[in-house]
Amino acid sequence: MINIEKPGAPCWLDIGSPDTAASSNFYGAVLGWEFMSAGPDAGGYGIWKTGGETVAGVGPLTDEGAKSGWIVYYNVPDIQEATETVRSSGGTVRVEPMDMMGQGHMAQYTDPTGGQFAVWQAAPGAATDDDIRVDAPGALTWVELYTTDGATAQSFYQRLFGWQITDMPLPGDGPERYHILTVAGGNPEKDGHGGMMVMSAGDLPGGHAYWSPVFETTDCDRDAAQVTAAGGTLQMGPADMEGVGKVATCLDPFGASFSLITSVG
Repeated sequence: MINIEKPGAPCWLDIGSPDTAASSNFYGAVLGWEFMSAGPDAGGYGIWKTGGETVAGVGPLTDEGAKSGWIVYYNVPDIQEATETVRSSGGTVRVEPMDMMGQGHMAQYTDPTGGQFAVWQAAPGAATDDDIRVDAPGALTWVELYTTDGATAQSFYQRLFGWQITDMPLPGDGPERYHILTVAGGNPEKDGHGGMMVMSAGDLPGGHAYWSPVFETTDCDRDAAQVTAAGGTLQMGPADMEGVGKVATCLDPFGASFSLITSVG
């Protein structure tokens, strides 16, 4: 369960795309999202909505050679402190804290294993995010970090966000573990917002870590079929995962990773 107002919780996500119109067509076909421009001064940035609620943002890639990918933002109470913690913990500050039209401040980082992410500190008295849709069909319901170095990643994120990290075995008899991520003081059984998987460098694009969002859907089979029909790639599934639901791991037409899930219950 994602509570976007909790410190350390996912509170937003957006994607840089070489063709925002094509990305809007793709995610519209798969998840029913509709694009709304953020205005003439937003540099082509806009938001995706479904059922009148905001689900994510999209903007044009601006750096030469940059690849499309989802960026997950995490809620922080003090962005300057977070930035210093990133530096002192072996991470990299890619974008220094910057004001976002008086609504708050954002910064973008890379963790020591290569995973790119961002943080957000809302301004006092700023408009609330009541219209952001999470944990519902067509919206973010989980985030996952794929990394080659679980120990380093765990230490970094625990120091930065204070996350609780709980191990659970994966199906089968192997030693592999899935690590549940929960905000400080939360209950991992009901408040977990994400997971962490350790993988070999050969199984990761470019050999480094990345964050990938998971979107809830009422019919994973149907929407996974739409992924390929709309020009994306199905990497795994749809497959039933006991006690979890039916899951499909996908790439959009520009190579950005995401998953679909029809949760149990």
